[in-house]
Amino acid sequence: MNFGSYIQTARIRECNQTRRMLITFEQWEQEARRLLDPRSFSYASSGAGEGTTIRANQESFQRWRIVPRVLRDVADRDLSVRLFGKTFPFPIGFAPIGRQAMFHEMGEVASARAAAILGIPFIQSMVSSYSLEQVAVAHPGSWFHLFIGQDRDVLKSLVLRAERAGFSAIVPTLDRPEEGWRAQNLSLCVSPFMFHFGLGNFISDPIVKQKYGLPLTPQTMRYLTSEPHISVEDFRYIRSLTKLPIIVKGVLHSEDAKMLINYGADGIIVSNHGGRHLDGAIAALDALPSIVDVVGARIPVMFDSGIRYGADIFKALALGAKMIFIGRPYLYGLTIAGETGARHFMENLVADFDLNLGMAGLKNLSELLPSTLSKQ
Repeated sequence: MNFGSYIQTARIRECNQTRRMLITFEQWEQEARRLLDPRSFSYASSGAGEGTTIRANQESFQRWRIVPRVLRDVADRDLSVRLFGKTFPFPIGFAPIGRQAMFHEMGEVASARAAAILGIPFIQSMVSSYSLEQVAVAHPGSWFHLFIGQDRDVLKSLVLRAERAGFSAIVPTLDRPEEGWRAQNLSLCVSPFMFHFGLGNFISDPIVKQKYGLPLTPQTMRYLTSEPHISVEDFRYIRSLTKLPIIVKGVLHSEDAKMLINYGADGIIVSNHGGRHLDGAIAALDALPSIVDVVGARIPVMFDSGIRYGADIFKALALGAKMIFIGRPYLYGLTIAGETGARHFMENLVADFDLNLGMAGLKNLSELLPSTLSKQ
């Protein structure tokens, strides 16, 4: 039995249980809204400005339609993908989300455990509630995410700690020199620099404690996680620190993709961060084809932003992405039921994608080509 059919059967069997997990993204989001205080939910759900980038991400998927084929044997489907010397059972991973203890007491540790059970990548945010060493125990071989701050000593310390802890990749975000205008957050007096939930990697860092002392102030955190003067030299510096794969998150322009390859990037994640940073930005899915065309087979191109259902995963993979990362949806699962909730949502998503693949007459990822889609 394929994964999709197996999970679908399991969910039907669960219908008779008193406490049944949710199924649709909208159900998870609605229940998370009910459980969370307005400030925490706003931090998770809102985007920059008036939210046009969030809407653009959703609308971009609707412009593509799947073109199914018939009389294809799809009995034995293979969803596996090989990246950076490792084979993953599914082309889906956990995107970096900071401050997860705002949503569940076990935060990133619970999310990492869910990813480990599924055998898929977990990207730990730099501004996480738990330290990278704690997450490495929960999911050996996780990927470590960096914002570029203004203190290179701290950047070096974090990268070297990630190496020692057994992380398998470094994922810098290069397109966020400052915090975007988060109107909904500001209306509720919410600022990420006000939350103590994102300090796990900093209060455990010897360089941070030596140079800045504890407790850390919002001003110090802004200094350590934002760099308005960011330049190519910052990327070169990170490249010089490690031999781990460097996977750049937040690429939306094909010329930037070419530049990053020339400077030694090992992978790219096409992303507008779910619309959290720049209002009015291009939808990530609209940027994907041109970047895939420029990059070719030189390095893997991955994707996040706007994924809600299995059909979305199908479309992004068909347009050239090798791996899809999920953000807000698994956070809502974490909010509702911790590790079990995050895993449950991701299982549903994989099952939905697997069944879409079979219904379209395809049996493995190599058959997911642009010709399986029609643009409306």
